[in-house]
Amino acid sequence: MNIPSIKDQVSADEWQLRCDLAACYRLVAMYGWTDLIFTHISARVPGPEHHFLINPYGMMFDEITASSLIKVDQDGNKLSESPLPVNRAGFVIHSAIHAVRDNAQCVIHTHTRAGVGVSAQRNGVLPISQQSMFVLASLAYHDYEGVALHDAEKPRLQDDLGMANFLMLRNHGLLTVGSSIADAFLSMYTFENACQIQLAAQAGGGELRMIAPEILGSAAESLRAQTSGLGGAFAWPALIRKLNRVDESYLT
Repeated sequence: MNIPSIKDQVSADEWQLRCDLAACYRLVAMYGWTDLIFTHISARVPGPEHHFLINPYGMMFDEITASSLIKVDQDGNKLSESPLPVNRAGFVIHSAIHAVRDNAQCVIHTHTRAGVGVSAQRNGVLPISQQSMFVLASLAYHDYEGVALHDAEKPRLQDDLGMANFLMLRNHGLLTVGSSIADAFLSMYTFENACQIQLAAQAGGGELRMIAPEILGSAAESLRAQTSGLGGAFAWPALIRKLNRVDESYLT
């Protein structure tokens, strides 16, 4: 789709946020975490209004550009022009989180095979890998209530998430919350890998070896050490370079 640039119609801060969010969509597509057009990533626009950016419903993630992202308010009203609508389920999930988590600049939700597969297991994420250790340090669960089309689900979603940064939507998929787009992306990369590793280990058929609880307790400190205290920002510049070598059209 040919969507004109709106760079001169928004603030410099919002334009940078749009570029980073569009990059996130392209990276999610690059890593194979998409479900055609049916998942969503949002980023909160700075300010007290809790407005956020989300994808136009009907575009593939590898088509998303900075200008195509739709700005919406907490009632679902579009605040920027788009020929496409906003996914209702996406709005319900993301608006619920942005409304109560001031530290949630970015929310990523996926329906990958590995994520949905583990979400259907009674015990959820198992402490069997280094990746799972980081997830388990801040993991919550939300029971499946059908496609998230109704505002009535919001309070339960908010209560289940609490202050966690990883949420397993049972029988549904994965969700991460980050204080930046980079943080949310790195968390989803870790979450997805933990699920893929778990399914691969279970497929081997042998008895699984669990990580000791005292080691799990050091996850937050270990993550700070691994990223020099920068979290997702440590990896984000390299990810942007990787993306730009392939296609810079997301910046339009």
